[in-house]
Amino acid sequence: MSDQIKHECGIALIRLRKPLQYYIDKYGSPAYVSNRLYVLMQKQINRGQDGAGVANIKINTKPGTRYISRYRSIEPQAVNFIFDKIQKKFKKAKKLGGDQALFDADWLKENIAFTGEVWLGHLRYGTHGENSIETCHPFLKQNNWRSRNLVMAGNFNMTNVEELFGKLVELGQHPKEKTDTVTVMEKIGHFLDEENQRIFDKYKHQYSNEQITAVIEDELDVARILRRSCRDFDGGYAMAGLIGNGSSFVVRDPSGIRPAYYYADDEIVVVASEKPAIKSAFDIDFKQIKEIQPGNALIINKDGSFAEHEIMPAREKKSCSFERIYFSRGTDPDIYRERKLLGKALIPQILQAIDFDLKNTVFSYIPNTAETAFLGMIEGLEDYLSAKRREVLLEGKPHLEDLEELLNFRPRVEKLVSKDVKLRTFITNDTDRDAMVANVYDTTYEVVRSGIDTLVVIDDSIVRGTTLEKSILTTLDKLEPKRIVIVSSAPQIRFPDCYGIDMSKMKEFIAFRATIALLKEKGMESLMNNVYERANSGEVLDINYVKGLYEPFTDQEISDKIAEIITSEDIKAEVKVIYQTVDNLHKACPNHLGDWYFTGDFPTPGGMRVVNRAFVNYMEGKTIRAY
Repeated sequence: MSDQIKHECGIALIRLRKPLQYYIDKYGSPAYVSNRLYVLMQKQINRGQDGAGVANIKINTKPGTRYISRYRSIEPQAVNFIFDKIQKKFKKAKKLGGDQALFDADWLKENIAFTGEVWLGHLRYGTHGENSIETCHPFLKQNNWRSRNLVMAGNFNMTNVEELFGKLVELGQHPKEKTDTVTVMEKIGHFLDEENQRIFDKYKHQYSNEQITAVIEDELDVARILRRSCRDFDGGYAMAGLIGNGSSFVVRDPSGIRPAYYYADDEIVVVASEKPAIKSAFDIDFKQIKEIQPGNALIINKDGSFAEHEIMPAREKKSCSFERIYFSRGTDPDIYRERKLLGKALIPQILQAIDFDLKNTVFSYIPNTAETAFLGMIEGLEDYLSAKRREVLLEGKPHLEDLEELLNFRPRVEKLVSKDVKLRTFITNDTDRDAMVANVYDTTYEVVRSGIDTLVVIDDSIVRGTTLEKSILTTLDKLEPKRIVIVSSAPQIRFPDCYGIDMSKMKEFIAFRATIALLKEKGMESLMNNVYERANSGEVLDINYVKGLYEPFTDQEISDKIAEIITSEDIKAEVKVIYQTVDNLHKACPNHLGDWYFTGDFPTPGGMRVVNRAFVNYMEGKTIRAY
C-alpha cells in the first residue's frame, strides 16, 4: 500500500503442556519456549511497529515466589530489545548457580524470571492516542490471590467504549481511563472476581481458606467468565488472557472480524494472529493449524487440557478482507492464492483502459507488497494472450511474420519504481515536505518510450491517494509516458473502519473526497445536508445513511474524479485509475467477506453508528475519530 496505514496488532501465546524440565532435557536449553515466542513475534512484526510486550506466568509456585513477569518496550527494535533482556536472565542464572542451574527447572522457576509455562506476546500498532510504555500490551490486573490476577493483550477495537465504561461505573468501579483496552480488561476482571467469589461461597463451609484457594484454581470456569464479559462487546477482537493460576484463553468476536489461529500437540498449545508465524516457529504443516471459530474461545486450563468453547453465538462470518489484501504475510498459501486472483480479476478493466494496446504498454507495481497481485495480473495477461493465439490459429490464416510475432509476444514487465528507505519525510513545513516526498521514490529510466508507452502500475490499495499525488505520479511522469494507469487490487475505500485499522476520518478517503466533489459540481449539496440531518437525528442509527452519498454515481465516475484529483497541473501524461470490483473481491476471497470499508455493510450495530458519526464530524469540521 503506497499510503501509510497503521493497522492490526499481533498476538502470540504459548502454553507448555509438560513440566519445564521436559523441554530442558529434550531441547538442551531453558530458553526453548522463549526462543519459539521470539520467532512467533518476529514473524508478525508487520503487525506492530509502535511497541511490543511479553508476559510470563509460572504455575504452582510457592507463596513468596514471584510468578508473573512482564517486559514492554517502545524501542525501534522492541522485540529484540525485550528478548535481549530475557536472555540476560539466563546469563544471570549461570552466574548465580553455575552451569548446572541452567538445566534445573525447579531452581530456575524459584530464582529466575521468565521461566514459567505460560507466555503471552503482543505487537502494538496504535490506531490512535499516544505511543508510550503505558499503552503497550500486555496489561496487568493484579491481586494477592493468584486466580484473581489477569494479564491481557489483544488485537481489537470496540465501538461502544462509552457504553462499556458506563456499565463499569454502574458496577461501582472507578476506571482510570475511558479506553477500550481498560474497559475490556476491567470487565473481564470483574467477572473473574465474581467467579472466584462464587466458588469460594460454594466451599467456604467445607475447607479452610488456604484449601479453598487451591480448589478455586482448579475449578475456575473460564468459559463462564468470558460469556458474562463479552455479551456487551461491540467490535472486532481477538483477545488473549492469562490468569494467575495458569489458565489462559483467546476469544474471538462473533463475526470473526479479527483473525486467530492455533496449533496443539502433546507438548505445546500455540496461538497467533497469522498462520505463517506458527509454521515458522514450530516447523509444522499449514494443514495442522486451525482457526479459532467466530464467537469461540480457545481455553487452556491450569492442567494443560484445552478446548474451543462457544462464548457468543456466531453471526455471519465477516472476517476482514483487508487483512487478506494487504496486512497479513503473503507466505500463507491461501493469502498468496487470493492476492494472485485479485490481480488476475483486473485484466478486463486494464485491457479497456489501454485500448488493448499491449505492444505499447509497460506493466509494473508499487509497493513491494503488491508484487503478488502483480504476478496474478501478468498471469491473467498470459491467459488472455493464449486465448487470442488460439482464436487466430483456429479462425484465420495469418501470414508467417504475423504468426511468429504473435507466438513470441510477451507483456513488457519492468521494475519502474522503488522506495529509498534511507529518506525520511521529517520536515513539517508543507511546501518543503512535499518537495521531500517527491524524492522518496526512485525510478528506472530508459525503459519507457517517450510519448508512446502506457504505464500500468498496480498497488494493493489506494486509501488517501496522498502518496500517489505527491510522489509516485510525479516520479512516473518523469519517464514521459503517454498514459499512466494506476490499478488498485482493492475496491474503493468509502467508509471508516472501526474494528482495528487506522481509517477513521471520512475526509481522508480519496473516494469520499471525489464523491463530495461530484456532488458539489452537480449542485447536489442538499443530499449532503439531508444525510447529515438523518445521521445526526439520534434515531435508528443502525442504518448507514452515508451510503446515500455514493448512490448517484457509478464506480467509474468516482474513479475518474479520483484520477482528476490526484493529477496535478505539472503531470503531462493522461492519468487513469482502476479499482477492483466488490464482486471480484468476494470471488477471490470467498471465505473472508468483511467488506464494510468498501460497501458500508458493517457487521455490528456499533459500526453503523460509527459511520454516521464520522460523517457528522466531517460536516461539523471536527477532526476527531468517531469511536
